Amino acid sequence: MQTAAALRPCPAHPLLPARPLRVSSSSAAVPARCGAVAARGLGLGARLLPVSPDRERTTGGASQRQVACGAAAGDAAKAGEESGGLLKTLQLGAAFGLWYLFNIYFNIYNKQVLKVFPYPINITLIQFTVGSAVAAFMWATGILKRPKISGAQLFAILPLAVVHTLGNLFTNMSLGKVAVSFTHTIKAMEPFFSVLLSALFLGELPTIWVVLSLLPIVGGVGLASLTEASFNWAGFWSAMASNITFQSRNVLSKKLMVKKDKEESLDNINLFSIITVMSFFILAPVTFFTEGVKITPTFLQSAGLNVQQVLTRSLLAALCFHAYQQVSYMILAVVSPVTHSVGNCVKRVVVIVTSVLFFKTPVSPINSLGTAIALAGVFAYSQLKRIKPKPKTA
Repeated sequence: MQTAAALRPCPAHPLLPARPLRVSSSSAAVPARCGAVAARGLGLGARLLPVSPDRERTTGGASQRQVACGAAAGDAAKAGEESGGLLKTLQLGAAFGLWYLFNIYFNIYNKQVLKVFPYPINITLIQFTVGSAVAAFMWATGILKRPKISGAQLFAILPLAVVHTLGNLFTNMSLGKVAVSFTHTIKAMEPFFSVLLSALFLGELPTIWVVLSLLPIVGGVGLASLTEASFNWAGFWSAMASNITFQSRNVLSKKLMVKKDKEESLDNINLFSIITVMSFFILAPVTFFTEGVKITPTFLQSAGLNVQQVLTRSLLAALCFHAYQQVSYMILAVVSPVTHSVGNCVKRVVVIVTSVLFFKTPVSPINSLGTAIALAGVFAYSQLKRIKPKPKTA
């Protein structure tokens, strides 16, 4: 039998600070030394353990800590996503800026050369030559993975290369005959030919809204043409032919491209590079038998031209030509076709405005109005293209 002394409270130890203890089988805490005596006196076999400050908190407190940690992790992840999203936005904005910048310099240098050297086939061949050299360099150095391509694929790509060659040749012919701003105003009619050729060869009928958006495009180009100071039929029909060939390229790419396994598929940049190389081989003999090879120092000197200036500007125009097309394909890989077409519309506005300012092209108010109407129609077309016709119910 236990004595009463065993249950008597005992004083705290003078050298040890009192700290709360925990009963392992219970959440009740008693003073350390006195609790130990009381447990022995009552015959309780429970072991008394000191409680750490963290362990003093209840289960609810632990849950609150978990929630707080989860919220902090969520905030960190959200901040990381926002930072990554901002970085991607900045990269995409820089890509659009380079796309516009290269296009502006291409048109300026190209026009400067064509004004003094009226041989558009030679100029186009130089552009394909430089583009082929850039593609070969990227494949040789591993910057761009060299594609494995079959004879059937090359045969399917050949029509694309032909219309690509013609499209760029007609564009250069137009730039050599009329103002840069007028060439790009006419080229704003690309959506019209896209809808027409897609309906004829692919059976893709447009919605009524798309058809209505074509009216201001055609009307605006017509109005701008009537009041264009540099207008001539050669420049006009060359730009129109450029529209037809470039849109034919888009239709052919859907209709004629061979089906490929995933391992053999071509990305857009490789496809463009192959088309560029093929265009060089297509145009080289044509140049030889038509204009002859005239972009040489000997010929330029005999024509009284500044050899270094013409060759330098031709090279820069060719580099900018290849660069802006490469960047365009890179942008198309990360944005929707609608976003890309809107960006292309804005690019045309930028090129027209900068060329007017740089070359001091005379522009009448009616000409400006026609150009603005046409470009507004292009913008409307790019937006309305998303509207799909409702499927017919049986």
